[in-house]
Amino acid sequence: MHRLLVAVSTVTVVSFASVGFAQPPASPPGQARKATIVHPDHQDVTPPLRDMKRIPPGEQKEETPHAPMPLRGGPKSSPGPEDGALQTYAPGAHAIQGPNGFEGVGNNDGVLPPDTNGDVGPNHYIQWVNLTFAIYNKNGSLAMAPASGRTLWQGFGGACETDNDGDPIVLYDEAANRWFMSQFALPNYPKGPYYQCIAVSRTGDPTGSWARYSYSFSKMNDYPKFGVWTDGYYMSTNQFVNGISWGGEGVAVFERDKMLAADPTARMVYFDMVNDTSLGGMLPADIDGAAPPAGSPEYYIQFDDTPTELQLWQFHVDWANTANSTFTRKALLATSSFNSNMCNGSRNCIPQPGTTVKIDAIADRMMYRLQYRNFGDHESLVTNHTVNVGSNRGGVRWYEIRSPGTTPVLYQQGTFAPSDTLNRWMGSVAMDKDGNLGVGYSVSNATIFPGIRFSGRLAGDALNTLTVTESDLQTGSGSQTHSSGRWGDYSMLAVDPTDGCTFWYTTEYYTSGATSAGWRTNVGSFHLGSCGSGPVPPNAPSGLTATAASSSQINLQWVDNSTDETSFSIERCSGANCSNFAQIGSKPAGTITFSDTGLAASTSYSYRVQALNGSLASAYSNTATTTTQGTQPPPDTTHVWVTGLTGSKSSIGKAQWRATAAISAGNDAGAKSGVTVTGRWSDGTTGSCVTTTSGSCSIQSAKLSTKTVSTTFTITNLQSSTLQYSATKNVANSVTITKP
Repeated sequence: MHRLLVAVSTVTVVSFASVGFAQPPASPPGQARKATIVHPDHQDVTPPLRDMKRIPPGEQKEETPHAPMPLRGGPKSSPGPEDGALQTYAPGAHAIQGPNGFEGVGNNDGVLPPDTNGDVGPNHYIQWVNLTFAIYNKNGSLAMAPASGRTLWQGFGGACETDNDGDPIVLYDEAANRWFMSQFALPNYPKGPYYQCIAVSRTGDPTGSWARYSYSFSKMNDYPKFGVWTDGYYMSTNQFVNGISWGGEGVAVFERDKMLAADPTARMVYFDMVNDTSLGGMLPADIDGAAPPAGSPEYYIQFDDTPTELQLWQFHVDWANTANSTFTRKALLATSSFNSNMCNGSRNCIPQPGTTVKIDAIADRMMYRLQYRNFGDHESLVTNHTVNVGSNRGGVRWYEIRSPGTTPVLYQQGTFAPSDTLNRWMGSVAMDKDGNLGVGYSVSNATIFPGIRFSGRLAGDALNTLTVTESDLQTGSGSQTHSSGRWGDYSMLAVDPTDGCTFWYTTEYYTSGATSAGWRTNVGSFHLGSCGSGPVPPNAPSGLTATAASSSQINLQWVDNSTDETSFSIERCSGANCSNFAQIGSKPAGTITFSDTGLAASTSYSYRVQALNGSLASAYSNTATTTTQGTQPPPDTTHVWVTGLTGSKSSIGKAQWRATAAISAGNDAGAKSGVTVTGRWSDGTTGSCVTTTSGSCSIQSAKLSTKTVSTTFTITNLQSSTLQYSATKNVANSVTITKP
């Protein structure tokens, strides 16, 4: 699509009515061709981000813009069909808490557009724009000052370190209490190869250590959008050949379990959907709250405008046998009529006060995110896009799809465009845990400066309408006067995982006297209705124990602490991933017993339990782990130590070189994986890595000059969740490496 960031000093907008290139053999309609398996080009683990050098923003990076995604079927004639879901605005007397907010990252790098997005965790909010990110405490104070995106990638090597090219995404992985950050790198634009750079935090603290990965693409992986799912981090991308020719939709999934473990073998499963010419501008689902039912595929959605409909696709990945992975169309959901053609696809579309420059409506694709929620008695997907409600005036078309895994139904939809001449566009929607819908968006017309507003509806309101009184998150006092017209390219509405109720929205605006590209951003929060004060979920079970009864059976016991539960959900866990495998009806209060049978001998199993009352779910019990009976492997000794320490060096040109320390860790029972090794180079810089299944990992120095005769790496610690560090048994505590 058309979303490579554009330096304001060299904007050249290119448009194409039609594009074409040699296509691979077609597959049946609604089905992907064979999956391609891609291994990472490179992987490592960072020291704590708070200890890494902060590279300040202000790169003034120059990039060449590329073509928009072609309008499917060609531009429509204006005015297009009447909007069949246009809402008559009738706000209700609903309570709103907030809005609150703070100033986000501004245009430190002189680029358009900002690609504003951010997510919220238990203690932090991370915002990432082109080409800068910042980590905030939830009160708006800075936990890490705005930094160039290259800060996260320093020392990694390759294009991810050298090319801070934007299109960023940040997500909070609620089930694992981890953070996910990604951007693309286009070092060889327009010819390729191109790269997707992904980082996953090692803990819930985003200022701590991160596992980093790089994956290559032969087509330009433009406008990458991500969703967190139980079995992977899923991506959609609008592909281009040689940077300008439309190359079709691409979808991919990255091996989440291995990324959470910092495993360097984490794979990508990729489908090139170029043969399906109906596809473009898709979004993958992103989970908020409870996990989907066990085995659920990931969902993707896009809209079509001839006829007006939603395409719902399912991505099933089989990590045990990747050849079994599939990407198939689940349903075509007819929508009320709409016109997606704003200004015949021109970027100069939305009017502003005091200038003839108009800004981009970006009405050719879904707007981020596609949010998934499992309410227990039903599953919902919500999303939105911009439509033309007449005379090139923008409105927000939003949707709720229910039962995506069984018999999908378009449960409700609406176009929010009150008759006040304002344009509403660049939206993002999400539901809180009570089913209330929040909608954030930009507003502007010839007399109202571009600003940020929100509306919404409560779960019990009449379907297909927004009923929350429209409110400002941030009023604008200036217009964007840069001739490119770039705006957006996306915004993001997130829901606080700590209460499931507070919405956090971020997008751009302008102030009086701003430069032509002097955009600013706001991070605003609000709370709808009485979310969280409705029916009280049942109390969580406690005291869960797991006891191996035989080589194939484990007995579970827990204490029922609630009087209003209707059933218990029992989950098996593998690392951070847990999925339901059994559900039993409520029992008399007291101790509950359940037997898990048909298990493998000599195998470790972990469990947790949740009480359910209709759509209400308790917090989880503690996790209990045991191993089925049978021949057991030799027990680990209490300690772990360095069993091997070697050094190597490599010349990197221009009178510079790098040193690499290779470390092997283990104990009397053999090599040990998952051990975090930390150490210090003689120049004072630190490094860390996590051992793989072979018990080995490596740490690379910073760039060294040939004037540096040698450098020494000294082990400072080994950390493991089950083993203690024994420095006395190390084969060596340090290694000295001499320059090439």
